[in-house]
Amino acid sequence: MSNGSTKASTKSTFHFAAGLGSGVLSAVLLQPIDLLKTRVQQSGSHSLTAAIAEIRAAPHLVPALWRGAVPSALRTGFGSAIYFTSLNAIRQNAAHIPLLGSAILPSANVGNLGKGQSSSSLPKLSNTGNLLAGAVARSFAGFILMPLTVLKVRYESSFYKYSSLAGAARDIASREGLRGFFAGFGATALRDAPYAGLYVLFYEQSKWQLSELYSRRPSSSSSSEGSTSAAGVMGVSSAAGINFVSGVFSGAACSVISNPFDTVKTRIQLNPAGYRNMVHAARRMIAEEGFRALWDGLALRMSRKALSSALAWTVYEELIRRAEVTWSSESSGRAARGSL
Repeated sequence: MSNGSTKASTKSTFHFAAGLGSGVLSAVLLQPIDLLKTRVQQSGSHSLTAAIAEIRAAPHLVPALWRGAVPSALRTGFGSAIYFTSLNAIRQNAAHIPLLGSAILPSANVGNLGKGQSSSSLPKLSNTGNLLAGAVARSFAGFILMPLTVLKVRYESSFYKYSSLAGAARDIASREGLRGFFAGFGATALRDAPYAGLYVLFYEQSKWQLSELYSRRPSSSSSSEGSTSAAGVMGVSSAAGINFVSGVFSGAACSVISNPFDTVKTRIQLNPAGYRNMVHAARRMIAEEGFRALWDGLALRMSRKALSSALAWTVYEELIRRAEVTWSSESSGRAARGSL
């Protein structure tokens, strides 16, 4: 295997590991919010107050709040790993396509972020490229992880009294067969593809705008980051802050747009017999509960997605940034030894 192929394989493996770590961390920390969202969305009459009261009535509060944390961590962790790895591969290839690659946004000089540079350590694409790359990568990851998504939702809901993931899997397989593990995929794809595409678009644009504002800030006589006092020089903590703020904004905005699909998806996954498909589920919900039903759990989902996306992307980008510095140092070292 050539050095180029080995390096590409190493980078793909690290993108997978970085995505896995950031996804698991965000899933475990924010599981109580996700649990409450599922309980609120499971029926039109299930309010947040009722969901909280139901959980508080459990014999043990902490396990009740983190019910479903294992399938959630598996789904989000491996979903993030597959998503970030796929997204990076798509962006690396799309960057060379005229209509998708960006001639405007500069590439970040990792480890030496300076004036006019973005806080990102990832390939730069045009708005269309970011939109398509995010949508395709998320749809691919969503299909692969769909069985875990169904298990997670069923396990979190109070409709099913599963005592273990294995028991949940056996029950779905016996009652609904293989198709049961992909219940709600249509609504999930329609939720995730636009969400991910718009998220990457908003995220990259927000990072670029905030980085531009940072580069134009007045100079100071001292630097709290121990790097330099020159105006516009961005340190690692500033880059992470910009990425986190961009992630919160993008996650909140995209959650509002995609929430109806998330609510419909939850209903189908919890009651596939009562909600046969996406169109039938939406019509029944509107007819029986009004348009408000499509926005059940919005505040919880918006909070959870904003925080989880911001946390996952910030941790992921920081890990990639550190890896790029290491790879650059190793490459420089090999080049120096080769010139001797």
